[in-house]
Amino acid sequence: GADALTLAAARALAACDVVMYDDLGGSAEDVLSLTKPETIRIAVGKRGGDSKSWTQKEISETLVREATASPGRVVARLKGGCPSVFARVSDEIAALRAANVKYKIIPGISSALAAPLSVGIPLTDRELGRHFSVTSAHDPDAIDFAAFAGIDTCVYLMVGKSLPRVVDALVREGGKDTETPCAIIRNGMQPDERAWFGSLGDIVYKTSGESLSPCILVVGNVVTLAP
Repeated sequence: GADALTLAAARALAACDVVMYDDLGGSAEDVLSLTKPETIRIAVGKRGGDSKSWTQKEISETLVREATASPGRVVARLKGGCPSVFARVSDEIAALRAANVKYKIIPGISSALAAPLSVGIPLTDRELGRHFSVTSAHDPDAIDFAAFAGIDTCVYLMVGKSLPRVVDALVREGGKDTETPCAIIRNGMQPDERAWFGSLGDIVYKTSGESLSPCILVVGNVVTLAP
């Protein structure tokens, strides 16, 4: 929601003539209410498997077209979380540069950080979590799970549909013990936020039959710090 925006992002929304926004879930109206009444709203959210979903090429082209439609026009490109984390921001930057459009990137708060903390899980701890990794689980077959063997805390985004594969690979390829604590957080920081706590050995069972997306998976002993 709007509470998770930085002041810089809120100011940008208040000043923009056009806002192009991703699928923000239940917080969309709360965030978009920060814009001027006359601000043009363009929903460009992408949904996996939806043939009507915007392609990245279409988003980039629309961004350039809106930004160059008239002199001095201000376009805000609103993404969920932080634009630097799995948000395809480099594609849009390339399009803006090619069209000589001036831009400024405003950092945001990634769900990788916000969702765990929302349920009481700090990603680092002096004893339990000296380091953490953040990985997209959109395509689990492309992940080298053996690389996570020495990582104290592992965070996986977009894991709703790939949870069984990720959990199995962490045990078989990543050498994680089935007793390793883990948590699933769905719709982190939203009014309908929900979390499931368990271990790599039982989290798939505990979430069986549940609609998980959008959610993240946190794996590591820091999960035990949650109240």
